[in-house]
Amino acid sequence: MDVLRPGSTGPAVAEVQAMLRSLGLLTDEPERPERPDDAGYDAATELAVRHFQQVRGLSVDGRVGDETYRALHEARWSLGDRLLRFDPERPSRGDDVRRLQELLLELGYDAGRADGMLGADTELGLRAFQRDYGLTADGTCGPATLRALKQLGRRVTGGRPQLLRQSASLVDSGPHLIGRVIVIDPGHGGADSGYTAGETTEADLVFDLASRIEGRLAAAGATVYLTRGRTVGQTAEDRTAFANQARADLFLSLHMEAHGSAHARGVASYYYGTGSGASSTVGEEFANLVRREVIARTGMLDCGSHPKTWDILRMTRMPAVRIDCGYLSHPVDRLLLLDARLRSTVAQAVVAAVQRLFLPADADPATGTFLLPARG
Repeated sequence: MDVLRPGSTGPAVAEVQAMLRSLGLLTDEPERPERPDDAGYDAATELAVRHFQQVRGLSVDGRVGDETYRALHEARWSLGDRLLRFDPERPSRGDDVRRLQELLLELGYDAGRADGMLGADTELGLRAFQRDYGLTADGTCGPATLRALKQLGRRVTGGRPQLLRQSASLVDSGPHLIGRVIVIDPGHGGADSGYTAGETTEADLVFDLASRIEGRLAAAGATVYLTRGRTVGQTAEDRTAFANQARADLFLSLHMEAHGSAHARGVASYYYGTGSGASSTVGEEFANLVRREVIARTGMLDCGSHPKTWDILRMTRMPAVRIDCGYLSHPVDRLLLLDARLRSTVAQAVVAAVQRLFLPADADPATGTFLLPARG
């Protein structure tokens, strides 16, 4: 869809405004247009969109693109509004699915990640609950299943088996990188060059950084895939589907930011999370590790780690992290990022973070000190 922004008009704007009103984020104006074609994207609409993006863990830009539009549609559904069942071709997505996943997880059933997408893991968790409660284990969430979930949900909490499972799998899998499958995602690419710094584009720089990380991880025994080539672009759906098909252990998306503010600079990392408890625990741990390693080795400003519901983090079936390695729009960060030696340091920091993720706590070195030993 075309991105909707202040000044846009037409039926699509009217639809967005209707969804915002249904969510209580936009009050009816005294003079609403008689025809949808006359609906305008005004300041009140932009403010409501920004508020929605903020609470949903999306990029807060006040514009409605594909990701924000899908999130608005998903926010319309409450648990009980419709029958929920697993469809591998067109999986159900919405706030009702997320609530179902949260209830199952709180009751101790492994329904996968509470990401609002009804996949095979959620169906298995639902069937297990139905069997244990004496219901027909058909994997369909209808009135009888809802009644049972609500009755138990008021009395039993504290499950969250996926948190234990994710942490335990790291410990059980051993400290080595040999045989690990890691997907590195250089952002942008193809027609989308990202921010341009002189003759160099963000797409070129992150591809160079990804190649440096790929070589170091491969030397440590990992199997590494890049989601795109030097001149090729991919959609977020293509990138996440590639990582899922590769059955990756980790997914890392690389970016360099830009902003209109002259003060915007530094390194930030992002992991899947709604900001209200549902998150990828290993993703959060890895986001913190990789950010701290980069900060310790480069001296760049620390902008923290943050939960987001971006598709690139949400649709991956493994721990996924995006790291913004600095701001090409800031003169100091730009000089650093254009230096190949700095990009090699960042690559070394990423590899150290990957290795530290699999180390037991008693063998984990201090941030900024770990060097991966050469293979014999």
